[in-house]
Amino acid sequence: MTNHDGAAAVRPLTRAWVSRYLEVGERIVGTEALHGGITAEMRRLTIGTRGGGTRDLVLRSIVDPFYVGHAEDSMGREPGALTLLEGTDVPAPRLVAVDPTAAHCEYPSLLMTHLPGRTVLDDEGLEERVPLLARQLVAIHALRPSPRPWGPGRNPQPRPPKYVTLTTADTVVVPEGADPAAWAAAIDVIRKPAPPYEGRFLHRDFQPGNVLFDVPPARPADARITGVVDWAGTSWGPADLDVAHCSTNLALLHGPEWGPRFADAYEEAGGVLAAAASERLYWQVRDGLACSEEVHLVSRPWREAGRPELTTEAVAERLDAYVTSLMDALG
Repeated sequence: MTNHDGAAAVRPLTRAWVSRYLEVGERIVGTEALHGGITAEMRRLTIGTRGGGTRDLVLRSIVDPFYVGHAEDSMGREPGALTLLEGTDVPAPRLVAVDPTAAHCEYPSLLMTHLPGRTVLDDEGLEERVPLLARQLVAIHALRPSPRPWGPGRNPQPRPPKYVTLTTADTVVVPEGADPAAWAAAIDVIRKPAPPYEGRFLHRDFQPGNVLFDVPPARPADARITGVVDWAGTSWGPADLDVAHCSTNLALLHGPEWGPRFADAYEEAGGVLAAAASERLYWQVRDGLACSEEVHLVSRPWREAGRPELTTEAVAERLDAYVTSLMDALG
């Protein structure tokens, strides 16, 4: 086997499990670690076909003890989402197999098809990509799930589970050197109950690191989205929450001004956000403050993907600027 990365080797039990889902005469002939994930190991598996060609699959394995404890939920949501997305205009992987409780593999694992394209995190071409991201998110929110199981042992439900937000006023981590008054005001925002909303089908981690693009080198303006991946957090909740999450990520990747610009692009694409500015602010602030607890986790895969300047400190500074700008806009 060609192994492009020592960390990419497939463990014996998992290899045997994957082999059960291959066609007669197929075998794993190569593996490659895919960087960028926070909660799981990702590998691209090159499969040798009986006719002498190859095809690719993607293997997700949850190995961190903390996330293993939540694997049955996340590994239950993603198959439901991928099944729903088949036959829609949303480009997503196709589910091949899932072992949510590690009954057959060393760790909870999910096997899916591989999509063409690559993540693009550079500043160059962002002006063209933001409207594409916005239109794609509008299309996701337009989905209307039919009853199907959304997790092991569950009865069919008309939609995925309700969204969860874990950040509280007491868990926010104020960056060093941040404006204390702005952050105190922001924390007060999330002390209030969540505003009412009309439920939508949410990706729950829609951001540039989970969107694949085809960008012609000679014509970057002709970029197109080829896939949306990582549906483990699929939820039911307010469109504002997905928009706020992508806004935060764009603000940290490219500068604080890109957060509001993405929200504007989402509305220009036909998306509907909360009518009241205070309600929009609630979701924007909530997602920004949630990021305060994991700046080091968020910034690491960005550096691995070719943005070495996005140190933990640099990202924390951008987060402070973004949260402060949100509170300034409130007046």
